[in-house]
Amino acid sequence: MTKPSLHTSSSNVSFALLSAAMISLVFFVIYPNEFRLQSMVTSRPSSLANFMETVSLKPDFRLLVGILTLPDSYERRHLVRHAYALQSNVSDARIDVRFVFCNLTKEEQRVLVAMEIMLYNDIIILNCTENMDNGKTYTYFSSLPEILEGVNGIERPYDYVMKTDDDTYFRLQNLAESLRRLPREDMYYGFLTPCHDRRAPNSYMSGMGYVLSWDLVEWIATSEMPRDRQVGPEDLVTGSWLRAGGRGKNRFDMKSAMYDYMEEPRLCSRHEFVPDTIAVHKLKSKLRWAKTLKYFNATEGLQLSKLYHL
Repeated sequence: MTKPSLHTSSSNVSFALLSAAMISLVFFVIYPNEFRLQSMVTSRPSSLANFMETVSLKPDFRLLVGILTLPDSYERRHLVRHAYALQSNVSDARIDVRFVFCNLTKEEQRVLVAMEIMLYNDIIILNCTENMDNGKTYTYFSSLPEILEGVNGIERPYDYVMKTDDDTYFRLQNLAESLRRLPREDMYYGFLTPCHDRRAPNSYMSGMGYVLSWDLVEWIATSEMPRDRQVGPEDLVTGSWLRAGGRGKNRFDMKSAMYDYMEEPRLCSRHEFVPDTIAVHKLKSKLRWAKTLKYFNATEGLQLSKLYHL
């Protein structure tokens, strides 16, 4: 029996190594994402201490944005959800956007809304009958302490809570910057109405979107006075609760940074788009949404592709 020579074995090994190298090179060029994915899966933090430090970093503040809408408004939720999803990288703040409505009443709602919840987990269903100015906003605020109790494993799940509507577009980074240094207690923030007389004794923050500190939400949930005064234009009613209860003394009026979509004539509550915008209200049509999103470059991250042309 003839023994294989050392030269032959070395040649075989060299050939095998060269073949493996060539295959790896071809695979890397054609399928670079697979290598990138494996790197992500197998990479580990340099130390457990560094990893835990990264995970435990707390934001400057937490804000719950509750968008009051209707169960059947599927198309509007789809549009609004995308508008906020494209702003998900707000620095040093946690902003949770949730759609809020009352009890479901139709068979199709129970299926279609359930699918939304499974996909996005961004819906709060209150125990109430759907309405606009007959207590829905009260139910929203007063239900939150019980709904959110212990959800985040901390005593106070949010520093601030917003009530807004599905025809308002908030620019989340500008919103976060405007809130960052404000008080965490007894705070009432928004667009002061009537805007032509901001010193009016019965002024209140417009329903386009206003923010309450968490302590005010807890007060609404436990005080008899708000519970007994639920009927009427919801933003005006909320303002009346705070006045009557001696609450919300830290008021912050965002003036020209929050406004209605521009249409003639120009008023104190509506004007042209401005770069430092926090919110635009009265986006009642898809065209208004499109013009607003275009101005603020919502689609600037769109990549070129042969699969589509716009």
